[in-house]
Amino acid sequence: MPNAKNAAKKVETLVDDAQKAATEGYEKIAKGFEDVAAFNQDNIDALVKSSGVAVKAAEEMNAEWMSFSKKSMQEGVAAAKEMTSVKSVPEFVEKQADLAKASFDAFVKQSARFNEMYLAAAKDVFAPLSHRASATADMAKNLRP
Repeated sequence: MPNAKNAAKKVETLVDDAQKAATEGYEKIAKGFEDVAAFNQDNIDALVKSSGVAVKAAEEMNAEWMSFSKKSMQEGVAAAKEMTSVKSVPEFVEKQADLAKASFDAFVKQSARFNEMYLAAAKDVFAPLSHRASATADMAKNLRP
């Protein structure tokens, strides 16, 4: 009988160990699913944040473009009025040259301003996505054996 009790005890220990291992495995899998869900939620949050920044940047650039267009139109009307007051061809050529230079200078200045806005917007739009890419790389490093 002692052998039967020992065998029963061994079977009981094996069953307990198997049950413990199964429970631990299930808990690891459940934790893995929770981690993946949280990771994906963070990705979605980053995408939403990035989209919001892009919309705001587009609105600011549109407002800047409209302001520049309005100012250019007003300056063009004023220049046309001024051109009607010229008395001679040399005066006309001189005013035309001044107008062309002023228009070109304004265009170059505004182009630099737009360039700065685009670069700042790109940096801000891609910042949340860049952080998620880093998080993905870190996660991949941790998953490797």
